[in-house]
Amino acid sequence: MAGTTVLVVAYDGAPFAGFARQDGQLTVQGRLEGALGTALRRRVETECAGRTDAGVHALGQVVSFPSEDADPNAAALVRSLNALAGPEIVVRGVRFAPAGFSARHDALAREYRYRLVPGSVPPLFLRDAAWWVKGPLDLDAMREGAAHLMGEHDFAAFCTAETARRLQTATGRGTLRSIDLLEIGTACELGEQEVVVRVRGRAFLHSMVRIVAGTLVEVGRGKREPGWVGEALASRDRSAAGPTAPARGLVLWRVTYPEGLLR
Repeated sequence: MAGTTVLVVAYDGAPFAGFARQDGQLTVQGRLEGALGTALRRRVETECAGRTDAGVHALGQVVSFPSEDADPNAAALVRSLNALAGPEIVVRGVRFAPAGFSARHDALAREYRYRLVPGSVPPLFLRDAAWWVKGPLDLDAMREGAAHLMGEHDFAAFCTAETARRLQTATGRGTLRSIDLLEIGTACELGEQEVVVRVRGRAFLHSMVRIVAGTLVEVGRGKREPGWVGEALASRDRSAAGPTAPARGLVLWRVTYPEGLLR
């Protein structure tokens, strides 16, 4: 019996006007659904775990759509989609779930990673996948500031003002969200040193992770004290928090679901 096909998708967000399909715009969803239509010989409408903005990348985006019995097996579908959707989109794997599965609503957690390259020398290999911060960053101060954001809070100061207004009237939770992991570490990729901000929670507001990153960079640069992050959070005022970090540094890293739901 047909159920739900689940794709794990990576993409370079630079050429796209975001994930969600838009008339007259190049989008990840538009190109992926076009490839699925060709591979499956039918119209396919997909659902994603997280609608990334223009320029935002993904390593572990999850996309679902209803299966049909005549669909090709997982290996054949991966080959077809990677031939049709690339080169900026890569289907990393295909899994299956029961009918009615939702990539968005069944997700337990989403993890994003924001990548920074601090220092006086711009990155070469990471220039399109990280934010070059022209100077040193105090990581201990950033970690102290980040502690104010852990747990459940009203994150109205860390999303677009339009989003906050819409959610206050449209949902019972408004801009209440929970962060269960906010970690700041270092890494070396292709010989270039980077700072990685890992953020995990069940759901995020529009631009929330990028505003968190931009706010913590203000602290890391010494422009603000760590306690300012808590003050900005308590204000529930977008203008009280830091700038929105550039899209190119953000990656939707992984999405997790209840154990045993996917096979």
